[in-house]
Amino acid sequence: MCGIAGAENPETVEKIIEEQSHRGSSTKLNDADFSLGHVLHSVVGEVEQPLQNEGVLTANCEIYNWRELAEEYGIDVDNDAELLHALLERKGLEALDDVDGIYAFAYREDQEIILARDLLGVNPIWYSKEPFVFASEKQALEKQGLEARELHPRQILKYNIETEEIAFEQREFFEIDVEERKDIEDAAEEIKQKFLEAVEKRIPEGDLGLLFSGGVDSTLIAATLQELGKDFKAYTAGIQHGNVNAPRDMEWAEEIAEDMGLEVESYEADLNEVEKALPKISDWISSTSVVKNGVALPFHFALNGEEKVVMSGLGSEQLYAGYHRQQGYLNKECLSGLRRIFEGDLYRDNVVSLRNGYELRLPFLDHELIRHALTLPEDYKVKDDYRKYVLRKAAEKLGVPEKVAWRKKTAAQYGSNFDKAISRLSKERGFDHKQEYLNSFRDKPNRRLVGLTSGGKDSNAAIYRMKRRNNEFSCLLTLRSSNKDSYMFDSRKEKSSIERQTEKIGAPLIVQKTEGEKEKELDDLEEGLRKAKNEFGVEGVVAGAIESTYQRDRVEKIAEKLGLKVFAPLWQENQERYMKWLIREGFEVKITRVAARGLEDSWEGTKLDQESVKELIELSQEYGFNAAGEGGEYETEVIGFP
Repeated sequence: MCGIAGAENPETVEKIIEEQSHRGSSTKLNDADFSLGHVLHSVVGEVEQPLQNEGVLTANCEIYNWRELAEEYGIDVDNDAELLHALLERKGLEALDDVDGIYAFAYREDQEIILARDLLGVNPIWYSKEPFVFASEKQALEKQGLEARELHPRQILKYNIETEEIAFEQREFFEIDVEERKDIEDAAEEIKQKFLEAVEKRIPEGDLGLLFSGGVDSTLIAATLQELGKDFKAYTAGIQHGNVNAPRDMEWAEEIAEDMGLEVESYEADLNEVEKALPKISDWISSTSVVKNGVALPFHFALNGEEKVVMSGLGSEQLYAGYHRQQGYLNKECLSGLRRIFEGDLYRDNVVSLRNGYELRLPFLDHELIRHALTLPEDYKVKDDYRKYVLRKAAEKLGVPEKVAWRKKTAAQYGSNFDKAISRLSKERGFDHKQEYLNSFRDKPNRRLVGLTSGGKDSNAAIYRMKRRNNEFSCLLTLRSSNKDSYMFDSRKEKSSIERQTEKIGAPLIVQKTEGEKEKELDDLEEGLRKAKNEFGVEGVVAGAIESTYQRDRVEKIAEKLGLKVFAPLWQENQERYMKWLIREGFEVKITRVAARGLEDSWEGTKLDQESVKELIELSQEYGFNAAGEGGEYETEVIGFP
């Protein structure tokens, strides 16, 4: 995975290349009005970039079918980047329909520069608007004093050098397409065959590493590589400190490696190493997220070999409903996870792998495997208290030991003990919680956001959580509906109430009017979010959804159309714990309206406290309504904040 860069000023390109020098050797192309740069991490052929013919290309790509395409179109090239260049000159952006692989590129023809990346967003591109500058990594732009935003994978950016105008072209994403019900054994066999193909096309000619936890995903890759006869080395890492038990994942990985005859290298870090690594990692990934840094640590310490390529099991949770927060409509949950994986996981793993000299390969994110996963019945994914059920059956078919195939998942930051290490360090350094400790490493917000607010507890709680996670709220957005029974928006509160709240939060408020007609009101939401993006430069939207896929799915589709990320920090929160957390954190919440059997009118005007929340939970259990009121059982207003 190489690095790309571009700017009008050649000196800016040189500085960005220097910031991305860990990605390989550098070259640049100086032009009279725009300069392109490239950092080469070569796996397929040593061909220097940028490539120049009718147009100029700088690309970070791994195209698995480049030889087949070269033969099909009669193109004489030495590697995948040359093939991409030739196809773009021959077919324009339609060439991307032929490409099987991952990519991020800038292509210049005449006075237009096109930025595009693969549909899932495995390979990154960040850009600034004024001036227009782009790079593979956010930190490379930030260190030039530029305001960086990530190019959304489902958008193609077109920049006119003469007019300095930016336009976007939208791309279609995957869709759910459940087929007629087939036997689950047949479905598992299909997964086996498609996974063999996905791994095989990603095997490099040289040495290969594998991030190995001994879980079903990484062990499935190991078994597949053995089936294909490819030699590789497995890597794992963990930490043990104080009275903390030995890292489960590392012990388990070593046990499974011995059972399967794998070569495994384990690295046991210490607290001093973790303390030194955290500021670097948070800078690399431009984030102080507890989860992102916790997952990055075992990744970082494990990768210490000489190989150029490493495989990872990332993506299986999104395909086969591996997370416990994925409830209800499982295929919708899987699709939602795939939409957001570029923000949550892919950028972190891309940057950390390159910082350690590796190119990342992700067989679970093969497009054919994704399409197949979205055809499966939901009860094949979660069955008999097992998540990823059909994948586990496929794993057995590929030779994964039974005790691994049916082992329950443990998240990397917990199984490796690195989350406990962060907790220990935060306490030793006098911080109240992990997030506060990590926030101390970064003087910039992680993201610029707009918060959707109705004035109620859920929207304000979501804003509060995201603000604590070192995010900046550039503005808030509320929709004032003339329809008091809107499907999407609570419009029963007085405008002055919401304005008082936003004044306390310290962000300007956009008020968008809507007639509240079902589905049509989404056009008004789109208009409000467009204002937030254009006027305040936000890169993401925060919603207070807890269980409503109706709301979350619609917000996601609109946001994607605008190139915005979506964050729902309360999603699938345990309702009882959530209500108690609200009071414990210091939210002052008043019930303004009730509309559920079991809730008498006397509840209206009640200010929630520990006793009333306990009673509310007991009533919800007795009468079967949503304890958090997300189904409209009651409405709330926040009258005081933490």
